[in-house]
Amino acid sequence: MGDNTALVVVVGFVAILLLIAVGLLVFGLYVIYRYRVPLRGIAAMAASFVYLVSPVDAVPEAVLGPFGLVDDAGVVTIVAWYVYHLIQARRSNQPIGRAAGTAFRETAKKGLPRGRTR
Repeated sequence: MGDNTALVVVVGFVAILLLIAVGLLVFGLYVIYRYRVPLRGIAAMAASFVYLVSPVDAVPEAVLGPFGLVDDAGVVTIVAWYVYHLIQARRSNQPIGRAAGTAFRETAKKGLPRGRTR
């Protein structure tokens, strides 16, 4: 029997990636069901999931290592922000088409939340 260390590492890495993907999928389905996310929110979540698992990237991880995950984190953050505001619009009976734009304008007026100041 030969040394199968590389094979075990690769299989373990793939298993961890699949576990993370399944976890994200289950969480996304829970959010869709629980908060009745509109179709455009579902499409945004699906597109971000595809972007996360696709080998084509704006900033490749193979070249930059961990810094290559910055664009992935940015996509997930933007989509989470978008879906959050869609859910808030649905709760307040605001037209969904204006939800993200309203949230953006409010953030621009007030500024980003700051920590406590003494």
